[in-house]
Amino acid sequence: MNIVYLVPCFGLLALLFTAVKSSWVSRQDAGNDKMKEIAQHIAEGAMAFLKAEYKVLIYFVIIAALLLGYMGATHANSHWSIALAFIIGAVFSATAGFIGMRIATKANVRTAHAARTSLAKALQVSFTGGSVMGMGVAGLAVLGLGSLFIILKSYFGAEANTAEMIKTIEVLTGFSLGAESIALFARVGGGIYTKAADVGADLVGKVEAGIPEDDPRNPATIADNVGDNVGDVAGMGADLFGSYVATVLATMVLGSETVSQDAFGGIAPILLPMIIAGAGIIFSIIGTFFVRISEDAGLNTGVVQKALNMGNWGSIILTAVVSYFLVNWILPESTMTLRGHEFTRGQVFGAIMVGLAVGTLISIITEYYTAMGKRPVKSIIRQSATGAATNIIGGLSVGMESTTLPILVLAAGIAGSFSLAGLYGVAIAAAGMMATTAMQLAIDAFGPIADNAGGIAEMSELPKEVREKTDILDAVGNTTAATGKGFAIASAALTALALFAAFVGVAGIQGIDIYKANVLAGLFVGGMIPFIFSSLAIAAVGRAAMAMVEEVRRQFREIPGIMEGTGKPEYDKCVAISTKASIREMMLPGAIALISPLLVGFLAGPEVLGGFLAGATVSGVLMGIFQNNAGGAWDNAKKSFEKGVEINGETYYKKSEPHKASVTGDTVGDPFKDTSGPSMNILIKLMSIVSLVIAPTLAEMFHTKQPLVPPTVKTETVQPAAKTVTGKATAYLVEKK
Repeated sequence: MNIVYLVPCFGLLALLFTAVKSSWVSRQDAGNDKMKEIAQHIAEGAMAFLKAEYKVLIYFVIIAALLLGYMGATHANSHWSIALAFIIGAVFSATAGFIGMRIATKANVRTAHAARTSLAKALQVSFTGGSVMGMGVAGLAVLGLGSLFIILKSYFGAEANTAEMIKTIEVLTGFSLGAESIALFARVGGGIYTKAADVGADLVGKVEAGIPEDDPRNPATIADNVGDNVGDVAGMGADLFGSYVATVLATMVLGSETVSQDAFGGIAPILLPMIIAGAGIIFSIIGTFFVRISEDAGLNTGVVQKALNMGNWGSIILTAVVSYFLVNWILPESTMTLRGHEFTRGQVFGAIMVGLAVGTLISIITEYYTAMGKRPVKSIIRQSATGAATNIIGGLSVGMESTTLPILVLAAGIAGSFSLAGLYGVAIAAAGMMATTAMQLAIDAFGPIADNAGGIAEMSELPKEVREKTDILDAVGNTTAATGKGFAIASAALTALALFAAFVGVAGIQGIDIYKANVLAGLFVGGMIPFIFSSLAIAAVGRAAMAMVEEVRRQFREIPGIMEGTGKPEYDKCVAISTKASIREMMLPGAIALISPLLVGFLAGPEVLGGFLAGATVSGVLMGIFQNNAGGAWDNAKKSFEKGVEINGETYYKKSEPHKASVTGDTVGDPFKDTSGPSMNILIKLMSIVSLVIAPTLAEMFHTKQPLVPPTVKTETVQPAAKTVTGKATAYLVEKK
């Protein structure tokens, strides 16, 4: 059997695992009638949002597909089928979000009921729900990429280093473009929804009315719990689906340029990232069995965090070990060449290890800056004693400081992987880092499920010890969410660099000279884009939150007996406010990400667009790390007050003045960590993918020079002197050793 047919098989295996685990979650007890009623309200609100969002995005997909089809049909360097690939990518991305939403709205109430039994059972249900989402996303990504590659390769009759193979990979970029486009709108729209509801519920409920976070008397509490699903589950699922696809695709693009004398007809560098991604699914499935705690485990975050780390580390170690054998099986013993850089399969394996090390280190660093009990969060707690202003100053300081070590690690990773295997090494490092995405996403997704479970427990008036168990899971979930976002932005940086390198090759640019005034101008404009994007996203949250606050205040003022528990809040009105605001407000930030590279490319040319992408990538990575970590640290500083914190020899609890200050800081951090921050990784990749899709057209329009001639390839036999690649003559000089 041809090795490429293994790839979709890995995807089908993941989807089978998804179906089995989803069935297991559905069979768990959903609790009493009141719990089921609340869970039904949350599920209906979540699905209503998804339906409204997808209804709008259908028009976007149709219009974008028509434009791509027209461009493909009218330019020799493109092809009409890129529009079809775009539609398939968009549908798969939306499906990934839908799978996550369905399982999360089932697992939340079952986790709450399981918490009545033990912490171990609650962890099992919530993590299984998360693993359904993780495997579903990874399975769809590998199935879609692998199947489409097989179909396109057969359709074009593609072989290594030919025009047909280049065409196959270029059409495949449409799949990634569709995935990332939906991911951006889902992440921004979901982020606006969840934070508008969260801010409204916190400011009026906790600060003004002095009632608990998920008190059923708070009109915004259902919208808040719906928001956990639409932002942190559906949005995150589409987000990581896009990241997964973009990372593998970037490596495939550079692999298509690599000269390789291998047993697979010269396409081994293209196959390797897909096989590693597929194998990573198996290791992630194995890793899920390590996430267990004993029935008599203590009620503390450490035991839960240790169990999750066991699963994560197990899958990473397995990936590292098996990657060695995969690389030696697929890649040839002889030297490979990409744009003048010669490398061996041993060096490719080294680059994969660099990628795994970078991902692991950045996750550890992110955990340090956002976890309870660590110095950064403790510093924010201490500064809460003197009010909200100093709390906010402390959070901003922690967020800015937290960029230092990740950027140094990232820079070392880029330099190290490039020194080993050139640009292919940078790309395969990102692919290695993303190999265990299924496990990373499972760990990330269990947090919002646990958060929802706590809300259901509070609203159902379950015993206090139930909420204690769900709060432990939720606190760990805050940390894992922050580390997951750090992991995502690190992989996005490596992927964006690989996509950038692919763009330079496809556009036929010899080099990007920043001494040119127009290129330097493009660099500055690109650096500005993440700031204006963040501004729009945060402002959108602010506007939606203001409407939510006014509605909650109105209900407290006008509905008789609401504070006494005899009057019923109008939950549906708060859900409607978040839904309408998120759909309306997500359009402009999304349009900027899609249109800005088109304007720069077609008006100023590919070299200026290259400068633009460089500026946007650097700025976006820094903004992403800063916002994610600041928001995560603010959140856990607030949660620390639930068990009491000591400040200057005095212990403070909930409803104290320092706690109120921490609630304000957490409110500021909410759009940082759940709206604009996590959107940065999609933003920088999406702009690079848009640029890559239009690169052949730009090369044709601006008559850019052809790619550099690869150097001498040493082999025992003399190969043909020249081949034509996408209509461009590229001489492969070959001499006898």
